[in-house]
Amino acid sequence: MALPINEEHFMSSEKKGLNYRDAGVNIDAADQALKMVKESIKRTFDDNVLQDIGNFGAMYNFDVKNMEQPVLVSSVDGVGTKLKLAFMTGKHDTVGIDLVSHCVNDILVQGARPLFFLDYLAFGVLEPETVASVIRGLTVGCRYAGCSLIGGETAEMPDIYTRGEYDVAGTIVGVVDRAKIVDGSTIQEGDVIIGLQSSGLHTNGYSLARKICFEAAGLSVTDPMPGVGRSVGDALMEPHRSYAKVIQLVSRIVTIKGMAHITGGGLTDNLPRTLPEGLGAEIDLGSWKGLPIFGFLRDAGNVDEAEMLRVFNCGLGYLVVVSAEEEAKALDAFSQAMEAPKAVGRVVSGERKVRYKGTLQYA
Repeated sequence: MALPINEEHFMSSEKKGLNYRDAGVNIDAADQALKMVKESIKRTFDDNVLQDIGNFGAMYNFDVKNMEQPVLVSSVDGVGTKLKLAFMTGKHDTVGIDLVSHCVNDILVQGARPLFFLDYLAFGVLEPETVASVIRGLTVGCRYAGCSLIGGETAEMPDIYTRGEYDVAGTIVGVVDRAKIVDGSTIQEGDVIIGLQSSGLHTNGYSLARKICFEAAGLSVTDPMPGVGRSVGDALMEPHRSYAKVIQLVSRIVTIKGMAHITGGGLTDNLPRTLPEGLGAEIDLGSWKGLPIFGFLRDAGNVDEAEMLRVFNCGLGYLVVVSAEEEAKALDAFSQAMEAPKAVGRVVSGERKVRYKGTLQYA
């Protein structure tokens, strides 16, 4: 026999209706963050950006009247575990610079000029000030590289990321005239390899660097880094350099045959990517002095030389290959552009890999 329903009890026990905030997502926080950075984003726009922020798709009209056969070049990347330092230090304004610079340098290798950039931010709990800080860094990086920040996505996913943590990724699109693509195909034996200084670790090697600093050396982010003259946090958070402006300038003066952005894999794995089959490279490790931070990491972590050269940039963030006949002109052009270039090696016949001579030196 069915029991009678107590309507009063049933009504009083009804649960309150749920909303998105109950699930951990605050839509208003994303809107607040966008309002905080809207003007900074718009300052990256050029005349080719066809709509304001907030549309479903971003539109960009690039001018090709001075190009015979324009080719789009694109790349997507992230910042990796350097983000852990941002969480530890509470410093988020340089993360965006890192991301843009990394992507810009990647397409620069093929001679591309950056046009526009799009970002993706994913948070556990969206904090407007942090979002705004990251995006301001993106705008700084874009303005320096001469590209527009035309779109992005900010996601709040409490079940994926923990509070206080986030991930960031970016996509860049650039253009190069097909006749001016730099692909390494004209590189030949005897060509000179010129190295441009890095500003620090850039965005690679941070898993090892954190292990050395915080476990092997027992340091905190606020402790001085021995021999470096800066705190651990400041030294490790130094932004990734963009080489776009200097390469665009020097490429008008000399013929650049090949380039390599020294990212994950270090000198050992990245330089061969621009070399044709049947050619390798010989690098003189005594031809430049790496930044003190690399000397500290080597000593504190007891890292052998081969590992240093494959994990870190060791002080050279970008490599350029020119003919031997243009070596002096190239070095002078880079120096006039306020760089401190070093002729660090030559192209040699043989297997497509890097051979080293000498020993790494640190300032």
